[in-house]
Amino acid sequence: MQKNGNVERRTILKAAGASAAVLGLAATTGCGGDSDSGDGTVTIRYAWWGAEERAKRINQTIALFEKKYPKIKVKTDFQDYVAFWEKFQTQAAGGNPPDVFQNAVAYLRKYDKRGILLDLKSQIDAGNLSLDGFRAGVEKVGQVDGKQLGIPVGSNTMSLVIDQKVFDKAGIKPEQGWTWDEYFKALKKIHDTEKISGDTGYFGVMYLYDLYLRQNGKAFFTEDGLGFDEADLTEWWADGYNRLKAGIITDPKKIQQLRPKSALASGDAASEFTWDNFAVRYSTEGDSTYALAPIPTTDGKQTGQYLASLMLSASARTEHPKEVAQFIDFMVHDPEAAKIMGYDRGILATTEQFDAFKPTDPVSKEIAQYEEDTSAAGVLGAITPHPSGADTVEATFLRIADDMSQGKTKVADAVKQFFSEAKAALAA
Repeated sequence: MQKNGNVERRTILKAAGASAAVLGLAATTGCGGDSDSGDGTVTIRYAWWGAEERAKRINQTIALFEKKYPKIKVKTDFQDYVAFWEKFQTQAAGGNPPDVFQNAVAYLRKYDKRGILLDLKSQIDAGNLSLDGFRAGVEKVGQVDGKQLGIPVGSNTMSLVIDQKVFDKAGIKPEQGWTWDEYFKALKKIHDTEKISGDTGYFGVMYLYDLYLRQNGKAFFTEDGLGFDEADLTEWWADGYNRLKAGIITDPKKIQQLRPKSALASGDAASEFTWDNFAVRYSTEGDSTYALAPIPTTDGKQTGQYLASLMLSASARTEHPKEVAQFIDFMVHDPEAAKIMGYDRGILATTEQFDAFKPTDPVSKEIAQYEEDTSAAGVLGAITPHPSGADTVEATFLRIADDMSQGKTKVADAVKQFFSEAKAALAA
């Protein structure tokens, strides 16, 4: 995820990112962790993507970790989202990945296939890492083909962020189980009565399309490829393009002019689909009141939602698997670390950390309540592990949907182009 979730994530991180040098972070050097020192102290390398605020929080948690484990030192490195994966690709190809690093589901099979990821089950069995106490089985996000390739640090799910004032003025109250027909009627009413577009461009959000497919018995990805065909995508993109031309969706040229600000926050749209923990950006960027609404459904029941997660993975080449496991365990279970990180990487994944952090700002409270309500509604399913190449497919979907929305390519041609490029990426 994303004004497509993927665009949003990358834009936020690029806009707010800072270099390690600016923050005085230690440079990442060496192969694997540093060699053991004479006094038994070892050093592990930890890399992640994010912004300056995340870096500050993570450095505070590392200080706590090093106090608790004085024989383990942590060297850190961070980039924005795009630069992180470019650097990681180079490090992995050179046999020099960091010992422990932030990861996401789209990359698990890709780097497991290349022998980069450590199966953490051995460290779990050794008692260095615990899978106890994860909320709603979110630890399963990191499980692929019987391996534990990542440990979630937070959870999030797709949501609909709305301009509450606009929806109230139009007399629209989204409720759990509302349908796509009801959602589109709401957008048209907003367009006709409030004179603004209803949505920023739902048809370009890959993870939203995944939910729609899941509502209809399919999924964006299967374990080894795509779970839908050209007719499915043609229907989705043609419907979106028609609504765009009718003025119900924000003009993509306007969205480009506004970036990195969201068209929802600028008042040029009344709703936007994105990950729930991204909701904090709208109150920062805009001057209205924003709320989280349920995902529309096909049958009035199932939303297709699941919990996704940022996670921590380890290098199969690390010389210090025990220390890496202890570091991950601390990051996902320690209550004091939770108080520092808050919901920066999503709703805290374990019960110890979730209970330890008590959000005081209205947005964080609403994000936590949204996930609790979604879980209580019984609509959450299991995420489908992405095949190798999924990250390239995600970027392809985003790029081609954007070109299609701007009229650079016809829907039929866009669909054919997507399937051609996606199949090539998945076969690589």
